[in-house]
Amino acid sequence: MTHSVLLAEDDRPIRTALERALTLEGYQVTAVADGIQALAAAHRERPDVILLDVMMPGIDGLQVCQVLRAEQDRTPILMLTARVETADRIAGLDAGADDYVVKPFEVEEVFARLRALLRRTTTDGGGTAGAEDGGAPAAAATGLDAAEEPGEMAGGAETGGAYEARVADSGVVEAADLRIDGPSRRAWRGERELELTRTEFELLELLARNAGIVLDHSTIYDRIWGYDFGPGSKNLAVYVGYLRRKVDVPGSRPLIHTVRGVGYVLRED
Repeated sequence: MTHSVLLAEDDRPIRTALERALTLEGYQVTAVADGIQALAAAHRERPDVILLDVMMPGIDGLQVCQVLRAEQDRTPILMLTARVETADRIAGLDAGADDYVVKPFEVEEVFARLRALLRRTTTDGGGTAGAEDGGAPAAAATGLDAAEEPGEMAGGAETGGAYEARVADSGVVEAADLRIDGPSRRAWRGERELELTRTEFELLELLARNAGIVLDHSTIYDRIWGYDFGPGSKNLAVYVGYLRRKVDVPGSRPLIHTVRGVGYVLRED
């Protein structure tokens, strides 16, 4: 299946190189040079995924993202940014982006992140689109495989005790005072509904379905992104930190815990 990509990048050499590489990879590419053209193309083309530079003249990438999300456009967005500070990355996520790549980047990393976003794209009917090249649907929204016993989890996940999530036949997951409705992609902590991006939702659902189990970095990368970005990547730490800001608000009991040197666990201590 050929996927369409809207590429918005004002740096001509980067735009030209990415357009050529994406075309050779089999994507149908529409390339534009600024935010105004990006919005027009997004409305006109309805691409499968958007590759959006942050720093562009006129309307920048963050504003483009905000406008599309305000219009209820849920097209997956991968941000390209030269900004390396955590606050700058958070600004992109807060605008509604699903993932980001920091410049300078390897084109293979861009491909990997695009494939992961496309695997997680839901169909109009609410189902999950299959992986590239006819592969199985992404496993991000599911718990660990039934065959994996506590203490013997794939990727080194460890058991954190007899703290379990409650999963209803309707697809609703409950853990502590969290309630996560997978089919509608909505989540609540107590009576407060959480405003989550696509990736934040899938990360929270993964942790909640495996409540009490320590999931290591490799396992989470594989389940959420379909690709392990290695020990040097800060991508997961940024998403966990941002998710904590929405879930573990001041005055509430923390649910998302770091297990130093291993990974993360959702539990009510």
